[in-house]
Amino acid sequence: MSDSQRARRNATSAMWGEVEKAAWFDKQSIKRSYQAEVVTKIEKLSSDFKVVEYGQLAVNELRYPLYYLKNADWQAGKPTVLITGGVHGYETSGVQGALRFLETKANLYAEQFNLVVVPCISPWAYETINRWNPYCVDPNRSFDQARNSAEAAALMSAIEALDGELLMHIDLHETTDTDNSQFMPALDARDGKVTEITEIPDGFYLVGDSENPSVEFQRYIIEQVSKVTHIAPADEQGRIIGATLAQPGVINYPVKSLSLCTGFSQARFNTTTEVYPDSPLVDDENCILAQVRAVTAALDYIRN
Repeated sequence: MSDSQRARRNATSAMWGEVEKAAWFDKQSIKRSYQAEVVTKIEKLSSDFKVVEYGQLAVNELRYPLYYLKNADWQAGKPTVLITGGVHGYETSGVQGALRFLETKANLYAEQFNLVVVPCISPWAYETINRWNPYCVDPNRSFDQARNSAEAAALMSAIEALDGELLMHIDLHETTDTDNSQFMPALDARDGKVTEITEIPDGFYLVGDSENPSVEFQRYIIEQVSKVTHIAPADEQGRIIGATLAQPGVINYPVKSLSLCTGFSQARFNTTTEVYPDSPLVDDENCILAQVRAVTAALDYIRN
C-alpha cells in the first residue's frame, strides 16, 4: 500500500448514512446553466428533430426536464441507434458533443438511421459539475433492474418504449483529473473504503464491452478520432485506468455486470468514449470535435 493510500485509509471512517449524504448535497452549488447551455440548444433543433420530454428530476421538476431528440420522419423499418451524453454531468464534452452532432452532422445520417440522441441524462449534475446525482448515486453504475438512479431509470424506460431493437449505442464520456482529486476521495468516504488510484490517461480512448468487444468497430473509431485528437497510450503495465489494453486506445469492461449505460441497451455495437479535457494538447473545442468524430465514425462503420 502506498503512503497516499495509507493516509486515505486512516482518514476513511464508516460508510455514509443519510445525514452525511444530506450534508454533501447541502455543499453543492449551481455553477452553470442547464437551461442556457443545453435546453436552449435543444429548442433550436426542434424544427429538424422531434423533441421528446421523457421525464423530470424530482430534485426540481421545473428546472430539470429530461429530453431526447429523434428523427422527425421516424420509420419503423430503419435501424435505430442511440447516442447518449451527460450520464456524468461534469463530463462537459459528452453533453456538448451530442448537441454538436445534432447541430452539424445528424441530418447526414437521418435517412439511413432512426437516431435517438439524449444530450444530458443528468442535468442537476451538469449544473453542479458532479459525477453523482443529488443522492450520492453514480448514474453510470445504475443501469440495471434496481434502477437506483432516477436518471438511469427514466432513460431505460424511455428507450424500452421505443419500437424495435437498437443496432448501436455510443455513450460520450470524459476522464478528468478530478476523477482522482475529487471523485475517488468522495467515493471512498461514502463507502468507507480505499480504492486504488490509477494514472489518468492523456488522450482519447474507448471502453468496449468484454462480452461484445466488436474489435473492428472499436478500431475504426480510434483510427478516425486520431485524425482529430491524440489517442491515450497505455501505461508502463500496458493498461489504461487499470484495465489491460485490448488494442491501441481500447479497453474492455463487463458493462452489463457493472450496470454501465451501454450495457442496458442490448445493442449489437456499443462503446463508451473517454476524452481527457485536462491535457495540455487539447482545448474545449477539440474535445467536442473528438466526440463528434467518434459518433460519425461509429455510424459510418455500421452503414458501410
